Amino acid sequence: MSKSQRSPLVIIFLTVFIDLIGFGIVLPLLPTYAHGLHASGLMVGTIMAAYSAMQFLFAPAWGAWSDRVGRRPVLLISTAGAAGSYALFAFGSTLTGSTALWVIFLSRIFAGICGANITVAQAYIADITPPEESGKRMGLIGMAFGLGFIIGPLVALAGQALIGPSGPGWLAATICAANFLFAFTNLPESWRPGLKPAVERNRREGVIHVMGTPILGFLVVVFFLATFGFTCFESNLAILVTRNFNLDDPSARKVGAVLFSFAGIIGAFVQGGPIGKIIKKVGEPKLVAISLLIFAAGLLPMPWLRGNEPLAWSTMFSAQGGSWRLLFFFVALIAIGSGLTRPPLFALLQRLAPETERGLTFGVAQSGASLARIIGPLFAGWMYDRHPSWPYVVCSLLALLTGAIAWKKLVRGDVLHARVSAAAAGV
Repeated sequence: MSKSQRSPLVIIFLTVFIDLIGFGIVLPLLPTYAHGLHASGLMVGTIMAAYSAMQFLFAPAWGAWSDRVGRRPVLLISTAGAAGSYALFAFGSTLTGSTALWVIFLSRIFAGICGANITVAQAYIADITPPEESGKRMGLIGMAFGLGFIIGPLVALAGQALIGPSGPGWLAATICAANFLFAFTNLPESWRPGLKPAVERNRREGVIHVMGTPILGFLVVVFFLATFGFTCFESNLAILVTRNFNLDDPSARKVGAVLFSFAGIIGAFVQGGPIGKIIKKVGEPKLVAISLLIFAAGLLPMPWLRGNEPLAWSTMFSAQGGSWRLLFFFVALIAIGSGLTRPPLFALLQRLAPETERGLTFGVAQSGASLARIIGPLFAGWMYDRHPSWPYVVCSLLALLTGAIAWKKLVRGDVLHARVSAAAAGV
């Protein structure tokens, strides 16, 4: 990789990483802040969902706008806006009553709008990446996402300890402001002047256009379903483990944090490490299908893992710790399967989408993922109330079915191979 390509990639990685640090700082605090302000369960859920809802609405718009005016200005505007959103959150955390709730709610709306810039970051990577390297470099987005989400809560604890309730928000705002200044002084434009879409479409028309393109629409659906399954897993993991391993509340919080961090580290490693070699050996179409099968294999046994021993290193490596070792093994499979889906899928989107509509195409895909993160927890909770195993069984079967269809359409489909070859050749 040349120095001229390496520098923008580092900046894009840091942009997504720092954005997700800010997200990870705020997210764990929201339920505590909201409940401390005597918010209803509905209000807490609304505040939590606001970020993903705004990403769902604005990701295609950011992407399409970057197709017209360039990636750099859109990234700079959204990054500066993210700093403002976290400053607003910090201000809201110093208030009381309903005023505080509304300010925090508005801050999450603002943050969600700005956080949709991940679409533009992916389009930027696609602009400067040859097709044979696209899967590896798209993995950087997933790696930045995972690491930022892991480190964010730790930074939140530091902010609270140093400053108080408003500390995490001000710390997130400062980090995002520093990221803006770094990008402003170092990030070149990747988009070529004069390279504009032949037809300018509004959000609704853009979504219909992308979803109406057979292979592109199918890849967006696959990304939606993969995100939906992982969101359902995240939503119910803590309560399932608490129930099946007979944990008290303090132990449940500890185990939940350990498992989520473990999954995040595994996912970040997969996407930032061996993904390039795996794609070169297996190919993007096969890897998309295989990743879903791995995810399903990890998800299906989860409801039937049970134990009574407390979680400790001595337990993990003792004869009595077999159930814990199995739990971590299947969580690792889930994280590996999920981590292997995004890079090859977006590499295919890069090859198949017209160069003038990459931002729009990535935006529609990210919008679908945001929709999955909104309805996934609702679906998982509804299914869990009927039987604790149902979310895992249904989502694993859904992943198996999607993987099988992906194998048929992407691996065995001559149309896809022809289009990928044509796109790689610049036809």
